[in-house]
Amino acid sequence: MKTIDELLAEGVTGKRVFVRADLNVPLSGTTITDDGRIRAVQPTVEKLAAAGARVVVASHLGRPKGAPDPAFSLAPAAARLGELIGGEVAFATDTVGESARATVAALTDGEVAVIENLRFNPGETSKDDAERGAFADQLAELADVYVGDGFGAVHRKHASVFDLPARLPHAAGDLIATEVGVLKKLTENVERPYAVVLGGSKVSDKLGVIDHLLERADRILIGGGMAYTFLKAQGHEVGSSLLQEDQIPVVLEYLKRAEEKGVEFVLPVDVVVSEQFPDLGAKAPTEHRTVPADAIPAGFMGLDNGPETNKLYASKLADAVTVFWNGPMGVFEHPDYAEGTRAVAQALVDSSGFSVVGGGDSAAAVRILGFDENAFGHISTGGGASLEYLEGKTLPGLAALED
Repeated sequence: MKTIDELLAEGVTGKRVFVRADLNVPLSGTTITDDGRIRAVQPTVEKLAAAGARVVVASHLGRPKGAPDPAFSLAPAAARLGELIGGEVAFATDTVGESARATVAALTDGEVAVIENLRFNPGETSKDDAERGAFADQLAELADVYVGDGFGAVHRKHASVFDLPARLPHAAGDLIATEVGVLKKLTENVERPYAVVLGGSKVSDKLGVIDHLLERADRILIGGGMAYTFLKAQGHEVGSSLLQEDQIPVVLEYLKRAEEKGVEFVLPVDVVVSEQFPDLGAKAPTEHRTVPADAIPAGFMGLDNGPETNKLYASKLADAVTVFWNGPMGVFEHPDYAEGTRAVAQALVDSSGFSVVGGGDSAAAVRILGFDENAFGHISTGGGASLEYLEGKTLPGLAALED
């Protein structure tokens, strides 16, 4: 996989360099609520611009239905990128149309442009190779060189991720190189003890990674909504908590395998429950209480780890040399149910081991809860991509960058 530094050594002055970034930032109207993914690609954009490239940045945002939708415009992301790099960033109001062609043609050496949301074109996400390839052909007309730096999208077989690199000389950006290097630390010659913390709402989303990590991890800590399927599998009542009953047989198999392999499975011992899911917009205090994890009352739902669980999880992470964390421990967006997630983040900060926050809601939680990002070993920009890598899957966007 050619690096961006190797590309720069060959010379990019005057060349149109297409940077497939991940600018899929959360928006409230047109306001960006977390610019972490934009800041993550900033070094690659600045490095190319400083070398005299004409930088064309492209990304998806959200899930538009293959047609323009103002709610998913990349205009706010383009404006924020301009603020971060301290210079004007041109914005094309389409992907491969008249505006994109004119905007790219107007670039001079060292200038940067962002084209509109790639998913406004149905060819970007098409499962038809010909349709996807046709869109990739149009994108290729905008560039001389391709740099893949949108790690959050490399698990997608999309036109700009998989097909376009085959049409242009290509290299991996600094972000992708960093992400792959970190993930190798979690899969090859791992320093032990190796602890994995998995949360989030659905156990089904994590089955593949649990299966793979049972061969590698020393202990696996489970939290969030997915914990209640594990508790139910152990014979405990979970009230109205989130439950995937159809996954109980798989969970039981994993618990059995973990015991056979000496992998420690750690589940909540107490949980914070309420009769209602909180209003995340209001943030108003709610009626809630802490109960033992094996005694959730009927009609109550678990929304966070309890204080004893927080102490337990901190103790299980204290001596870990390597930690991977993906998924919040509760409904961290509401202050009444944020302590479990905060406790895990704090345990990683306090640990002297190498900690990786696996993107998605976990990365957002770290920032929302006010932690210094530099206190963690690495915060990934791609939750889904990180998980699929840890499952041992071949990621299309990485395969496409291999020479």
